[in-house]
Amino acid sequence: METEISPIIVSPRHAAIIMDGNGRWAEARGMLRTVGHREGANAVRRTVEAAMELGIEYLTLFGFSSENWKRPENEIKDLMALLVRYLRSEIAEMHKLNVRFRAVGERSAFSPEIIALIDEGEKLTRDNNRLKFTVALNYGGRNDIVAAARRAAEEVESGNLEPEDITEERFSGWLSTAGMPDPDLIIRTSGEQRISNFLLWQSAYTEFVFLDILWPDFTKADLVRAITEFGRRERRYGASRG
Repeated sequence: METEISPIIVSPRHAAIIMDGNGRWAEARGMLRTVGHREGANAVRRTVEAAMELGIEYLTLFGFSSENWKRPENEIKDLMALLVRYLRSEIAEMHKLNVRFRAVGERSAFSPEIIALIDEGEKLTRDNNRLKFTVALNYGGRNDIVAAARRAAEEVESGNLEPEDITEERFSGWLSTAGMPDPDLIIRTSGEQRISNFLLWQSAYTEFVFLDILWPDFTKADLVRAITEFGRRERRYGASRG
């Protein structure tokens, strides 16, 4: 009898996830959307642990978009309370696991308490190197690019830079993700197949995998499934097939 050999999984250096489906998960069970968001936070914990086990170096999660402020006021309030609880409970645990925490996005829109918790978490974990874990909060890809363009304009106006010296590499250094490699893989849950203003510049050559599963149900097995699909792709970065 032949022994079944599991395929070797080669993980991407940087995986990013659009976590979609918390509300639908709750509504399908006759629960408040808040319950779905709480279960989604548990899925975040599982995913961070799975990323470490699979040897992923960078993990970026789309936690709250700049468009999410359009949601009902009560849902926003619940989301902010959940974010506070998550930051208080998880940062110390991540620090024990040698995980570096970082947030990208316009944090000035958040309460002073949330801003302080984010700042403290980044400071506490800044020297950790097992996993670079980033959460996009009040983040929008277009806003990110516009902010970088303003920075470029300021440099030119001040005389510190000539327009012809603005390169892709330099421009990337003005984005909120400066210092991070572009994502190799972006996963979106819930079956939706769109990017939703997430890492627009950074995903120019990213592979996308769309999973028909709601975020609260996401497990290590689903991450492995997405990585396995990623491993089947031939990444040519615009070059023709050899």
